[in-house]
Amino acid sequence: MNYPKKVTIGDISVRDGFQHEEKFIPTEAKLWTLEQLILAGFKHIEVSNFGNPIGMPQFKDCDNLFKAIRNSKKVKDLIKDVSLTAITIRETAVERAIQAKLEGYGPDRILFMVSTSESHHQKNSGLSLKEYWKMAEEQIKKAHDVGIKVNGTVSTIWGCPIEGPTDMGKAIEFAQRWIDIGANDVEHADHDGSASPDRVYRYFSMLMDHFQKPDKHIVHFHTTRGWGLANVLAALQAGMTNYESTMGGIGGQPANFVSGVPVAGTGSYYYKDPNLVGLVSTEDMVVMMDEMGIETNLDIDKILEIGAMVERIVGRRLRSEAIKNGRIPKSLTGK
Repeated sequence: MNYPKKVTIGDISVRDGFQHEEKFIPTEAKLWTLEQLILAGFKHIEVSNFGNPIGMPQFKDCDNLFKAIRNSKKVKDLIKDVSLTAITIRETAVERAIQAKLEGYGPDRILFMVSTSESHHQKNSGLSLKEYWKMAEEQIKKAHDVGIKVNGTVSTIWGCPIEGPTDMGKAIEFAQRWIDIGANDVEHADHDGSASPDRVYRYFSMLMDHFQKPDKHIVHFHTTRGWGLANVLAALQAGMTNYESTMGGIGGQPANFVSGVPVAGTGSYYYKDPNLVGLVSTEDMVVMMDEMGIETNLDIDKILEIGAMVERIVGRRLRSEAIKNGRIPKSLTGK
């Protein structure tokens, strides 16, 4: 096999992972998770979402959480080397992020999102693709003016939960458009587990042919149908070096029911069983890469400890096999 010997992994548990939980995760638990992830060596972490908390009450503590992690004594010597990201799908969220930055606690990076499927994009953002591209270009300039980097995400690359099959070539065009309008990097997302390994390899090979280098491109997989790590392997073989994932493989759509209260406007889940969806498990991915001799610069034993605690935070068994079975011994155990 031909794959990179060194990769960068970002953990997005506290934002993308917890947003799917149907109980409010206490701010203190989110802070603990962020601190532990930083202590484990992660340099890229998603913290929260500056969108309207009426539709996403899991993020009603967004400002307080950013303040807390910025002021944390546990990671005060490490935080300067960590990029903290917030989601800002629309203009009001960008304004909140910029104000937070000006007040000294805001994000280092914000994220916009387009879908190659018009219907999925409209549901996510409330705008047409034409309207969204115009908005994003304007807001990227405003973010850069205050020193915030910008990620542009491309979704529904391999399929849409509303429309079905999509054209992968369109996603390459969208990635180029993000770069053209000033995005600092691009996330390539399988948001519903539609991607199969053969098409993952084909897409990222197309991407590498187009851009030549993988350094500004991030791989984001869900594992709804159990193909997550197979897709990671396919992306590795295509030469991709940047990945993101969640502890225990949690995550998915924003919950439509949080701590006993229905959430207006979220709508029904795309999935038959919302407990059996989510992203690639951070724990399983780093253990697999370690066995493959791929350097992650992460404390894998600590990650497994964090994963066990995240199960207690959310209150159920999650989808990591590594925290159950541990790492493969590197030497004779004497047993």
